[in-house]
Amino acid sequence: MAEFDFDNSPEAGLKGSLRKDFFWGYATAAPQIEGAWNADGKGPSTWDILAHTPGRVIDASTADDATRSYDFFREDVKLMKSYGVNAYRFSLSWSRIIPLGGKDDPVNEAGIKFYSELIDELLAHDITPFVTLFHWDVPQALEDRYKSMLDAEKYVPDFVRYARVCFETFGGKVKHWITYNEPGVYALAGYAGGAHAPNRSSDREKYSEGDTSTEPWIVGHTQLLSHAQVYRMYKEEFAHTQHGTIGITLSGNWSAPYDATSPADIAAAQRALEFEIAWFADPVHGSGDYPASMRAQLGSRLPTFTDAEKQTVKGSSDFYGMNTYTAFFVRDKVPPGQPIPPEDHKGNLAWSDINSEGVSRGAESDTEWLRTSPWGFAKLLHWVWDRYRVPIYITENGTTAKGEHVPAPPAGDVLNDVHRIEFYRAYVGEVAKAVTEGIDIRSYFGWTLLDNWEWAKGYTDRFGVTWVDFESEEKKRYPKRSAAFNREFFEHLIAR
Repeated sequence: MAEFDFDNSPEAGLKGSLRKDFFWGYATAAPQIEGAWNADGKGPSTWDILAHTPGRVIDASTADDATRSYDFFREDVKLMKSYGVNAYRFSLSWSRIIPLGGKDDPVNEAGIKFYSELIDELLAHDITPFVTLFHWDVPQALEDRYKSMLDAEKYVPDFVRYARVCFETFGGKVKHWITYNEPGVYALAGYAGGAHAPNRSSDREKYSEGDTSTEPWIVGHTQLLSHAQVYRMYKEEFAHTQHGTIGITLSGNWSAPYDATSPADIAAAQRALEFEIAWFADPVHGSGDYPASMRAQLGSRLPTFTDAEKQTVKGSSDFYGMNTYTAFFVRDKVPPGQPIPPEDHKGNLAWSDINSEGVSRGAESDTEWLRTSPWGFAKLLHWVWDRYRVPIYITENGTTAKGEHVPAPPAGDVLNDVHRIEFYRAYVGEVAKAVTEGIDIRSYFGWTLLDNWEWAKGYTDRFGVTWVDFESEEKKRYPKRSAAFNREFFEHLIAR
């Protein structure tokens, strides 16, 4: 019996609005759920090293065990099946497949076996795998050898070879590939702010190495070049027999002017979108080059593409992969005419939770930066579609909720995650509305399946539709009510 009555709801008119072959499910990342960090031949990643460095993770935790999905992946697939999903987006651990990472380094057959069995288990339950090659975990050996993405000449062949192994091994069964997850977040959090691996920043009070003024742009450039090489390789060597799609997934939240009547604030909001999104989307989906606003601020610190590289990068994604969570109000940080510090990596912006009229960007979650902002999500969908005109795959979207840090077993309203349900209802509803308005949207992946190890936040952020008892040996899972809500909502929205 259905728990939610959508036929007598504000969403009644959206029934069947999503295409019959619409993919929906949940997204995860290997470092956050697998555990088994050094088991069965896996090599250390940069995140393994970070987690074992005192002071780098807010709760001093590691992902050594995470949610133990390496051991319990079959149970997780059954859980997803009970949630009604038809697709699952997960990432491969590069250092589980090639422990030392390099183009001439040996492949770890135990790692291949694990992912092969996971893919087979998904297919046996009629769940379509969406596979991400890179979700932030560089093999530490490549960092030790040549500082990984800071040396594109050495890094690109290593990443291309890793991708080739994956296509050759899994491509007969995997038809949906993503090269990089959020290359911009990876570059800025790891090489500008420094809180993420490999902990590089100009802030010498916290980090021993790095240059915030240059390294994020070098790393972003390396990701674009290596992504494009992998895309072209797949298209030329594998697509004609494997019949798959391949692309890149980009992060980006909506930015609105703090004062909607101020030309300066309107320009700041556009610049925010270009620094965060068009940084990668323009080279791949648009002009083939970086936005003019970035070049104007960064000058020669922003790398340049050769004509040949532009042609390789441009059009190197079959879809627009969208990770998005919230919206912000923005304005200039440094007034016009004053010099912008070279360490500024966001486009000279100041953020606000309210606009000039005192309107809030949305309801608070359990994560400082994340507020429920479906109004911004709707605007973002239109902005991306109008600018790039390629099919949109929503590859991450979700929220934390207050009050979920309780002892196990979680009782009462902890599993009745009303805040998360309201978030999904609003955001997924905007997806359906956007489709009725002519935007080509083909997937939605909620973040995330399980409460997990949330990078440098450790176990302090719970994003899952499944509550996890991190203190129990088996990391016991407890479904939250949002999982049932999403199951019924997508049943209502997807055409039969």
